[in-house]
Amino acid sequence: MLAVRQRRVFPYLVGVIALTSILTGIIAHVIDRKDFPSFGIAVWWAVVTLGTVGYGDVVPHTTWGRVLGGVVIICGVTFISFLIAIVTSLFIDAGRDAEKEAQDARHAETIELLRQMNARLEALERS
Repeated sequence: MLAVRQRRVFPYLVGVIALTSILTGIIAHVIDRKDFPSFGIAVWWAVVTLGTVGYGDVVPHTTWGRVLGGVVIICGVTFISFLIAIVTSLFIDAGRDAEKEAQDARHAETIELLRQMNARLEALERS
């Protein structure tokens, strides 16, 4: 929640995605050495799967590899959903800020007009 309040969700999200890619690559390499013969290939598969691209050049064939793949796909879709929500929220906030500035300007203008009218009324009352 602190990250949301400080509007620092994006860096945390990128960090979580990077960490998830590396950890998933390690796990994939450990549980399925046949399909993921090197750590680099396993991380490549994790990044592609997290991004929901799925090139198909590296594919798990074991049950545990497929289970891991399913979890990674769900995480990838969730991360993309969060990213879209964050960007949308930033656009909405920017629009609200612009609207508030315009409203404040109109408010200040109205206050000034009321002051001028008050001054005229006071001048009329004196005369």
